[in-house]
Amino acid sequence: MKNGFFAMVSRMKYINRWALMRNEQSENLTEHSFEVAYIAHALAVIGNKKLGKNHNCERAALIGLYHDLPETLTGDMPTPVKYYSDEVRRAYKTVEDEAGKSLVDMLPDEFRADFAPLIVPDGSDTEERKLVKAADKISALIKCNRETLAGNPEFARAAQSTRKAIDELGVPEAAVFIEEFLPSYGMTLDELKES
Repeated sequence: MKNGFFAMVSRMKYINRWALMRNEQSENLTEHSFEVAYIAHALAVIGNKKLGKNHNCERAALIGLYHDLPETLTGDMPTPVKYYSDEVRRAYKTVEDEAGKSLVDMLPDEFRADFAPLIVPDGSDTEERKLVKAADKISALIKCNRETLAGNPEFARAAQSTRKAIDELGVPEAAVFIEEFLPSYGMTLDELKES
């Protein structure tokens, strides 16, 4: 029997982000999800090594990897639209959850319990999800900074509001990442090799 779940995962590369803004370099959902996954993993490690926490690092990475998978069915809703009002935000969350459930239903029965909590939050891994939310925002900040460095003023205000959103999350791991690792994202290859 044929199963299309992983083919749907593969389609994340067809979903472009930042659709309402002029981009010097486009970014698709696959690229973004990979970046969120490794940053979420890094945040979990930072929490464990520097802040005495007990995060499940691998779980954070996996949640990050799949966090936007429902967008293969819904598309990427631009932030100004998604957060226009509480009513719109709640409605979109419902649509996203239903899309996630539809994707989980594509899996063979014996796989569903392994993937469902990664795709549709069940409340069992709230600390890791908070790290993924911070990683998602950090990824957006990296994109905004790259675009601004490339001479694209379109992203300057988005960088400011994204940084504010990260600070408001109150995730100390994110503050450490921003202080210790974010500055190097503006470096050239030669500068990175020398650092």
